[in-house]
Amino acid sequence: MNDQNDENIDVPAQPSVENLKVLENIEVELTVEVGRAEITIRDLLRLNEGSVLELDRLAGDPLDILVNGTKIARGEVVMIGERFGVRFGEVVEPEKRMESV
Repeated sequence: MNDQNDENIDVPAQPSVENLKVLENIEVELTVEVGRAEITIRDLLRLNEGSVLELDRLAGDPLDILVNGTKIARGEVVMIGERFGVRFGEVVEPEKRMESV
């Protein structure tokens, strides 16, 4: 008895260079997260210009770098002329990134 689900399908173990080139122009959102805070709606409504909110990070701690909400690395803020930039430090292994998808 031949079942169609038992057919051998040749699936490459590694994506080919041609397949990866298709993905090169897809835009993703890169976010650098300084920190987070949990506050009540009452406190949120009281925020105004000049308000200060304490975050869950210490000064000098590495920042999380996320792509489409998935953490891919940690880094630090750098100055490039008059603009901010981010220097990548510890990069999350691709296997670990895939676990969170």
